[in-house]
Amino acid sequence: MILVDSSVWIDYFNGRISPQTERLDGLLGRELLAIGDLILTEVLQGFNDDREFAAAQKLLGSLTVIQIGGIDIAIAAARNYRALQKRGITVRKTIDTVIATRCIESRYELLHSGRDFEPFAKYLGLKTA
Repeated sequence: MILVDSSVWIDYFNGRISPQTERLDGLLGRELLAIGDLILTEVLQGFNDDREFAAAQKLLGSLTVIQIGGIDIAIAAARNYRALQKRGITVRKTIDTVIATRCIESRYELLHSGRDFEPFAKYLGLKTA
């Protein structure tokens, strides 16, 4: 399963073309895609227009929705953050640490365009799509 991060969805809905949005466009309707509950919040809160909000909600609601957090993931995310910090790497957003950890623990691939995920792939086994 491929979890798609808000960084890709936001670019996709804004019509920005990137390797990640092109990949997403190719995966839609062909692969099993997932969105995290917190990612869903991040994406939907960015819509000002009610019709665009409803259209995005319909599209995103057709995906598998994954609960990102929980106590086990919270603890594992803290451990992962600390492991990267010991390497001199500071992840800027806690939510990215939680998302990366959920993917690592559940063996999901992550489609993203955020640089904070790169150390998780390099050092902690995050698989990227």
